[in-house]
Amino acid sequence: MEFLELIEKRYSVRAYKPDDIENEKLNTVLEAARLAPTATNYQPFQIIVIPTKDRENELNRIYPAGWFVQPPLLICVCAVSDKAWTRRDGKNFMDIDATIVMDHIILAALKHEVFGA
Repeated sequence: MEFLELIEKRYSVRAYKPDDIENEKLNTVLEAARLAPTATNYQPFQIIVIPTKDRENELNRIYPAGWFVQPPLLICVCAVSDKAWTRRDGKNFMDIDATIVMDHIILAALKHEVFGA
């Protein structure tokens, strides 16, 4: 899939396939996150992969939308402020870095048909 085609296909997903995600595809998505550019390459984030099976009630306390627990797993990107680069004027880049990481995850997942109903 060409890059522009990938961008055109990107959308906000609110319905997910319940199918298990192949380890190879998950690893590819996580590798895309690792390769995401961050300010001075500090990589101030942690990624948590959470299986949803048998955790629906617990996860619905975090976010009560039904679609939130539909996929077989969730990928959470957590920004770590004290590991992020801070510009001289005090702007900490953790939010920008985490957003870039998440965008890489979304595009890699779309390319490898990991989500969507």
